[in-house]
Amino acid sequence: MCLIALWLGARSEVKLTADDYEIMAGMLPTALVGSYPQPEWLIDRAMLSKRMPPRVSASGLWRVASEWLEQAQDDATRLAIRDQEQAGLDILTDGEMRRESYSNRFANALDGLDLDNPGTITSRSGQSVLVPRVVGTVRRKHPVQVRDVEFLRANTARAIKITVPGPFTMTKQALNTCYKDEAALALDYAAAVNEEIRDLFAAGADVVQIDEPYLQAYPDDARKFAIPALNRALRGITGTTALHTCFGYAALVKGRPAGYSFLEELAGTPIQQISIETAQCGLDCSVLEPLKGKGIILGVLDLSTNEIETAEVVAGRVRRALPFVDAARLVIAPDCGLKYLARDVAFHRMRAMVDGARLVRAELAG
Repeated sequence: MCLIALWLGARSEVKLTADDYEIMAGMLPTALVGSYPQPEWLIDRAMLSKRMPPRVSASGLWRVASEWLEQAQDDATRLAIRDQEQAGLDILTDGEMRRESYSNRFANALDGLDLDNPGTITSRSGQSVLVPRVVGTVRRKHPVQVRDVEFLRANTARAIKITVPGPFTMTKQALNTCYKDEAALALDYAAAVNEEIRDLFAAGADVVQIDEPYLQAYPDDARKFAIPALNRALRGITGTTALHTCFGYAALVKGRPAGYSFLEELAGTPIQQISIETAQCGLDCSVLEPLKGKGIILGVLDLSTNEIETAEVVAGRVRRALPFVDAARLVIAPDCGLKYLARDVAFHRMRAMVDGARLVRAELAG
C-alpha cells in the first residue's frame, strides 16, 4: 500500500487513492487504557493516593453510603463518558468508576478465596500488602462486570472497551494455600477470565482488555506459565482482545526501566492488540518489530508528571513508532490509567492526545 511510502518520507511521490483516504479516516483511533479520575465526592482521593492499589476490599475509600453507592458510581460513569466524548476519544471505557483498583473488583468476586482472613505478600514495589487467600478451587460464581458494559453501551454510541485483570497478575496478587503450584492456579484464574470475557462481548463490548502489569515485575515466572494461562483465557474468544502490560502506576511506582522484560513472548499468543507505555521511559520502539501482525495501543502520555503535553509532543511520540508499526495497526492512548490525575488535567491531556493523533493522521494523508 502507498501508505508505507508515506511513512518512509516519500510523500511527494505518492498519489493517494479513495481507498487510502477511507482507511486513514479511521486511522490512529484514540482511547484510554482503562481508568479515569474518580470524583472527590465519590472516593477519598487523598487516601487513594497514599496507598498501593488494594487487592482485597477497601470499602473505606468510598465517600457514599453503601445503599447509594451504585447510583453514585453510575453518575460518575456518565461524567467519565461525557469527558471522553468531549475530548474526542474514539474508543471509550467506563473510566473504572466502580473499582477500588483495576483488579480487585473482579478478583474478589471469585469462588475459592478467603477474603475474611487475607494473606500477606510482598508487592512488586517491596511493600507488604493484604491479598486474597486461595483456599479452594478458583471459579467464577457469576458475571462480574456485565452490568458495567451494559451501562456503558447504553450511554454512548461510540466503540467501547472494558478491562479485566489477567490470570498471571491475579495469581501474583494472591496467597496460594491450595494449589500445587502457581501455574495450576493461573489456569483456573484463566478459565474464570475466559467465562467473563465471553459475557462481556455478549453484553456489547467492542474490545476486552486483559490487564497483565505483573508480566514485567516477574518476567522469569511469566516465561514459565503466563503464556499457557493467557492462551486458556482466550480459548474460543472471537471478539477483539487487547493486553495491557506496564511498569505500574507512575504516581505510585517511581522510575522506569529502559525497556520491557517480557514483550516479544506475546507475539505468538492469540491476543490481537498489545498496550504498552512508551512516553515516560522513552521506549526504543524498535522493540515492537517482533510483534508484527499485532495491533499496538501506543502509550504517549507521560503520567509521572501533571504537565499537559502539547499536540506536537504527542505527535512526536506517535511518529517514532511509525517505522516499526503500520499506522493502520496503531491505537493512541496514555501510558497507563489516568486514575491518579486531577480530572481537569486528565481531560486536557486526553484532548492533547486527540489533537496529536490528528496531526499525524493529516501528515499521512499528505
